Amino acid sequence: MLTEKQLNELREELQTSKRPLIFFHDDPDGLASFLLFYRFIGDGKGIVLKTTTEMGEQFAGNVERYAPDKVFILDKPIVSQDFLDKVNVPVIWVDHHTPVKRHKVKYFNPRVNEPDKNYPASEICYKAVKQDMWISMVGCVGDWVLPDFTEQIKKEYPDLLDKNITRPEDALFSSKFGRLARIFSFCLKGKMDDVKKCIKIMTRIKTPYELLNQETPQAVFVYKRYEKINREYQETLEKAVKSKTNDKLLLYIYEENRMSLNSDISNELLYRFPEKVIIVGRKKSGEMKLSIRASSYILPPIIKKALEGCEGQGGGHEHACGANVKAEDFKKFIEQFRKQIK
Repeated sequence: MLTEKQLNELREELQTSKRPLIFFHDDPDGLASFLLFYRFIGDGKGIVLKTTTEMGEQFAGNVERYAPDKVFILDKPIVSQDFLDKVNVPVIWVDHHTPVKRHKVKYFNPRVNEPDKNYPASEICYKAVKQDMWISMVGCVGDWVLPDFTEQIKKEYPDLLDKNITRPEDALFSSKFGRLARIFSFCLKGKMDDVKKCIKIMTRIKTPYELLNQETPQAVFVYKRYEKINREYQETLEKAVKSKTNDKLLLYIYEENRMSLNSDISNELLYRFPEKVIIVGRKKSGEMKLSIRASSYILPPIIKKALEGCEGQGGGHEHACGANVKAEDFKKFIEQFRKQIK
């Protein structure tokens, strides 16, 4: 984890910001991190980063238009130096992927000092703001991690996380905190107007029960949207499960016009079939957009090798990665990927 000095420094950056612009990754960990910072400051604007590539200089236009006093970047593994060079206000970047070096940014990443430890961004953010623990727990569970405050969560919310759950994957797929993580994930899918409305509502949700029990009209809106997307998710998941063979690689590609559910489906497939290497993707704009999961392999070097001679990029965590590959190179990518997992 960050040192107490670093956490104090990060907290001070939040306390002295009145008009922040907060960029965040489009998954439960990213959304939870944004909510923790936004609710602590009480103002600002959030922008969800749906791109799987680096955060490039094109996002500098958002900074110019909003004119914030500070920019926060949460749970994004790669930010281009070109973006940082174009931004003329302080930039604070909180991440937990493989550390990188950049100029003109305050960089907070526990892996700088603990390279083998995975603290989700939402856990780091919670340690800085010291409020809304339940939101941090949703982000951590969504990232397959049980944080050090799990026992406290079990005591405060025994009906949402059973005391006998000791594995993060069981928390994700067998608890109500897991359902909350799915709600967070589905908030970020679909038309951007709906996404923005859901995010705005989420900044005002007071308790996990407000969402789960649909206690307010706003919570009803978010939950009904979750149910709608979940129907499509379950349908796609069922098809993916049926595609399983005796092959070590479970590869499932679904229709281009369907909603992007790669990450959620690949996570559940890995939970159901932990002995498999999972690749789930869809074709969009001439690219294959992929989510890759594995329990028994370190994925980034495998993906790097598989991309040789292909137009594309990929990376992420040791056992959970994303990749974009040009459609015409996809067959070659899969062939080279298979060679790495023999």
